[in-house]
Amino acid sequence: QVQLVESGGGLVQAGGSLRLSCAASGRTFVSEAVGWFRQAPGKEREFVAAIMWRWGNTRYSDSVKGRFTTSRDNAKNTVYLQMKSLKPEDTAIYYCATDRVVADLSVVAAAYDDWGQGTQVTVSS
Repeated sequence: QVQLVESGGGLVQAGGSLRLSCAASGRTFVSEAVGWFRQAPGKEREFVAAIMWRWGNTRYSDSVKGRFTTSRDNAKNTVYLQMKSLKPEDTAIYYCATDRVVADLSVVAAAYDDWGQGTQVTVSS
């Protein structure tokens, strides 16, 4: 089973940037999809972005498209989420997760098998 550890969260002003990392141990990514989700207080967990490890194709939610970019580093077995032009509504705990049986880049949290512990992102206005 893979262990996922997110890092890079913090407090930033609106309009600022952060880069989240999702480092994997216990298994080298080969054909998984890695997704990013977020959960704000009192709200359901929502899809943010995903990347297919083998091919590098990506998918984004409409709310972050054009502002967030996900990428991977094969040598480091790590996935990144670069977040720019942050807004207060981006405030949430951000999680990465892997989908081991991949047909497409799913936006459904239940499709993902392994989850990290999350990292807090707070955007002040």
